[in-house]
Amino acid sequence: MKKLILLFLFLPLFSFAQKRDSVYVENKVFTLVYSEVLEQPKWVKYKVTCAENNVSRKGLDFYKEKTIHTSDHKDYIANEWDKGHMAPAAAFGCDAALLKQTFTYLNSSLQHQSLNRGVWKELEEYERQLRQKADDIEVYIRVDFNSPLKKVTGGATIPSGFYKTIKSKKLNINECYYFNNTAPTTTDPKSFRVNCK
Repeated sequence: MKKLILLFLFLPLFSFAQKRDSVYVENKVFTLVYSEVLEQPKWVKYKVTCAENNVSRKGLDFYKEKTIHTSDHKDYIANEWDKGHMAPAAAFGCDAALLKQTFTYLNSSLQHQSLNRGVWKELEEYERQLRQKADDIEVYIRVDFNSPLKKVTGGATIPSGFYKTIKSKKLNINECYYFNNTAPTTTDPKSFRVNCK
């Protein structure tokens, strides 16, 4: 009986482990810091690998990680938020194994559907165009969260914006962009250029 009582006393400790605010992750596609508290990435870095996107995405869907608490499918149901790739699938679309790694929820952010499918997509296309000219296209994304924090029904925190830097030493490029996480009024990335910090 004592063992059973002790089990019930310690069960909540195992069931509700402390969520981490900053989990560092590095793989062949990206380097990032993920917040289990926010259920969103805080920043992501990647190098554009593919200029051409010729591997099929058929059958690919976002997947959860076993050891990191992330957002999940419930966070994206019946709302205006897309599963926005931070390291874009198309930037790794010439290699099936790398492409699959982009579909982890670690690499997914709650991104307004009009932003994700519009100007954000245009800027990702620009990155691949640069990759045709140089093999050192590096991208850094900082995900912003302004107070008061807002969450979706599933529990993930909605980012307020995205700060993106694109660099290439070979092309002498250091460009910065800022996007509020709302429906943009244009699909021209140049309208979102800001001074680099």
